[in-house]
Amino acid sequence: MNKTISLVGVPMDLGQNRRGVDMGPSAIRYAGVLDRLEALNLTIEDLGDIQIHQPERHQRDNRSNLRNLEEVAEGNTKLANVVDDIIQKGNFPLVLGGDHSIAIGTLAGLAKTQKNLGVIWYDAHGDLNTSETSPSGNIHGMPLAVSIGLGHEKLVNIGEEGAKVKPENIVIIGARSLDDGERSLIREKGIKVFTMHEVDRLGMSNVMNETIQYLKERVDNVHLSLDLDGLDPQDAPGVGTPVIGGMSYRESHLAMEMLAEAKIITSAEFVEVNPILDEKNKTASIAVGLMASLLGEKLL
Repeated sequence: MNKTISLVGVPMDLGQNRRGVDMGPSAIRYAGVLDRLEALNLTIEDLGDIQIHQPERHQRDNRSNLRNLEEVAEGNTKLANVVDDIIQKGNFPLVLGGDHSIAIGTLAGLAKTQKNLGVIWYDAHGDLNTSETSPSGNIHGMPLAVSIGLGHEKLVNIGEEGAKVKPENIVIIGARSLDDGERSLIREKGIKVFTMHEVDRLGMSNVMNETIQYLKERVDNVHLSLDLDGLDPQDAPGVGTPVIGGMSYRESHLAMEMLAEAKIITSAEFVEVNPILDEKNKTASIAVGLMASLLGEKLL
């Protein structure tokens, strides 16, 4: 990879109701992300953190039943503009979260110029809820739905009006906790999903080979959105919504290494690192290691 990596933190915890994930970007920096990536002879541009307005108390929008709608929309609008600027400069956006609601802004920023965008959603959850199907009203469970054009207009229309990615250009890897509405939407929209059943049965190598081939035939650019709760909580304990039975540390490194070899990833985000729930910054350190593998780090 010969591009400059433009790194931006998004200290957002407003998309859910567990505090601490806003410290994720700081934890990842403390885990040595800059040194690790610079050791790969990459040029790193650290843009710092986007300023996120923090209300004194988390609020629920009375009409939509969504938590902190205005603040989440504002923060994602800022992120979309930053990501668009990075793309315009020809750099590789690397976004540090923050809760997964920030993917709304990342994808909105990418979609301003990348009109045939593919997405790998590495996550225990589908994040395909809307205000009608969400049990909680937490927007971090909605970013993929928003990005295919479903949800509140203040979120769907960030950057440009409407959908930012086609459902058939999405691959979800590692799903093991889906709500009823998400299952229905996956079937209706034809979204490709490798649940943990497929990961176990096929093996990570086959899952990634199929994913890479599937997207190569359809899209011009591929964004990786990696939620640390995609990994098993034994490996990544510092997440807000852990689900047992997830992907291992080694499986995840293999996935990143195969994406690096395929040279298809053009942007990435790593989200849901919560140092308050972590063990000696273990999850942030794993996030840094996965970033390094994605960007070309090898043992030999």
